[in-house]
Amino acid sequence: MKNCEYQQIDPRALPTPTPIPPPHLGPESDKREEPKGPRRKWQVFPGKNRFYCDGRIIVARQSGVLPLTLGLILITSGLFFIFDCPFLVKHLTSCIPVIGGGLFVFVVITLLQTSLTDPGILPRATPDEAADIEKQIDNTGNTSYRPPPRTKEVLINQQVVKLKYCFTCKMFRPPRTSHCSLCDNCVERFDHHCPWVGNCVGKRNYRFFYTFIVSLSFLTAFIFGCVTTHLALRAQGGKGLVFALQESPVELVICFFSVWSILGLSGFHTYLVASNLTTNEDIKGSWSGKSGEDVTNPYSHKNIFINCCSVLCGPMSPSLIDRRGFLPGDESVQTAGVDIELPTLATRNVVGGSSQLPFGLQESPSPVPAPPHSHQNSSSA
Repeated sequence: MKNCEYQQIDPRALPTPTPIPPPHLGPESDKREEPKGPRRKWQVFPGKNRFYCDGRIIVARQSGVLPLTLGLILITSGLFFIFDCPFLVKHLTSCIPVIGGGLFVFVVITLLQTSLTDPGILPRATPDEAADIEKQIDNTGNTSYRPPPRTKEVLINQQVVKLKYCFTCKMFRPPRTSHCSLCDNCVERFDHHCPWVGNCVGKRNYRFFYTFIVSLSFLTAFIFGCVTTHLALRAQGGKGLVFALQESPVELVICFFSVWSILGLSGFHTYLVASNLTTNEDIKGSWSGKSGEDVTNPYSHKNIFINCCSVLCGPMSPSLIDRRGFLPGDESVQTAGVDIELPTLATRNVVGGSSQLPFGLQESPSPVPAPPHSHQNSSSA
């Protein structure tokens, strides 16, 4: 066999490979590699709403009739100021455009406040809170799914009120709360969903809605009266009523057909305010005794003046959805820690078995057993 000689190679004598820099794909790749900033809660809001100005403004997704409402107000008022006001100022008084302008500004402001304000949306239950209600463990130790109880009885001023369970928001609705199918939210003190303002009408914007329809009825009646006076003065000038109708026909027709409906709507809501009722309760006949039961409105103060003050002049409750707060999962991205306060705790006094609730509300004994882990979760929260 041949002798094989081996020579040891010094590793330091080997050539060092030069590192190849990664290819530069341009500014677009740099943007993709940048870590995402913290997200706010309005960006993942589950309801059917739209947010503007970084969550400061909230509107309903189906708000297509709102531009029509605003357009009718602008067109009618604009025609009145262009064609009727100069004649009335010349022949009557210069206070007419001042009064009309003040009413117009007030109507537009209250309309925008009604449309762009959170009506009182309640936050949905967190997954942990929903699991405590929906998944119950039976006495044998076997885990099985049973639907949660649909109702829960509470006492409000010695009147039994049933709280219904919302399968969408995964919680028991507080008193006077209803789920809007158009906005897909539970709204506190839900009155109705008004397509003309493009938003739900609830606890936080009902006062704006009431002042809007009342001021709109005053503005419509004022314009209708001024246009009628304008036509009467024109007709007395010898040119006849037909010639006078050609001067301002549009606003006269709009005001004639709208003043009656607006006045009727204002009167109906004045009755609701004086009785401390909502449109939803009045339509369903919740406290009218139509079902044969001896029931009374537990929210009424038995005084018209006090009812009006409590509905229209009470303190404005804060928004509970915290739409501009940061998501809990994005706290690590922030440089400074921000405490996230879960807004669902505000409604736990209704569904968690508390003894003291608003309007002197006390929970009555319910035949439905409480979830076994409810006390543990409330203590850990």
